[in-house]
Amino acid sequence: MPISNSRRIEVLGVPMDLGSHLRGVDMGPSAIRIAGLLPRLRGLGLRLHDRGNLAVPHAVDAGKAGGKLKYESAVRRACMQLAREVETILRGGGLPLVLGGDHSLAIGTLAGLARGARRGRRNLGLLWVDAHGDCNTPATSPSGNIHGMPLAVALGLGPPSLRDLAPQPMAAPEHTVLFGVRNLDAGEKRNLKSLGATVVTMRQIDELGVYAAMQLALRKVCGGTDGFHLSFDIDSLDPRFAPGVGTPVQGGLTVREAHLLMELVADTGKLASCELVEVNPVLDERNATAALAVDLLYSAFGGTIL
Repeated sequence: MPISNSRRIEVLGVPMDLGSHLRGVDMGPSAIRIAGLLPRLRGLGLRLHDRGNLAVPHAVDAGKAGGKLKYESAVRRACMQLAREVETILRGGGLPLVLGGDHSLAIGTLAGLARGARRGRRNLGLLWVDAHGDCNTPATSPSGNIHGMPLAVALGLGPPSLRDLAPQPMAAPEHTVLFGVRNLDAGEKRNLKSLGATVVTMRQIDELGVYAAMQLALRKVCGGTDGFHLSFDIDSLDPRFAPGVGTPVQGGLTVREAHLLMELVADTGKLASCELVEVNPVLDERNATAALAVDLLYSAFGGTIL
């Protein structure tokens, strides 16, 4: 059951590279639009409104990275701005579709969703599709890059300067699934075990197949909730298919597996919000990764083969 065409999808770009160690990911929202996102979704009969991009300073303009957390204050400001925009979209009855940008922006998306859910007395699940755990804290992070921390922040760990953007936790661990992970730091393993979120690794996907693994994940994010947020990092795919990412890891999802994942998301009819992050045109090949991002979002919002 795809998204109802009576609900307006509000597209919002967040050209942020502050959480990453590589430049270029700030151009991701533009690359995805250039690859034809809006006409593809409109072709499904969906109502869309493009809200443009947030004004986010590039890392080269944001001042010194400073401290253990790189660009902490700048990331906080950007996430505060994004949280307000997401809340505004929810108040107007829209469905937020956020285009990144690095994955640290998810702190802002989830803060806005959590505040909106609390106001509306709604309970949302979280499906986090990623090669990485994104569950580091300042104490466990090898790099200090905040794009490796947003899931930890959402589940109640991490620096107060980022956790205090919304009631904690922003996402309920019992309704949170990390899907497709294949690269975890030692500290992330400890954090994930302590938090109680469900983790579906690539080994489990290899053993079960994507269909069965997704059924497990969707039971967690849909069961007892009013819908779920999909946070999709394009590096969840194998870099053979998505070369335009800053932290590639071999052994990821194939294109067809990723499409099945998105088609199963659409089948639930419970997709409440979505973000797609980490498309880096500087590292891409002829905008292939952005084009793939458009294809996958088309599937998530109800596009079918027949």
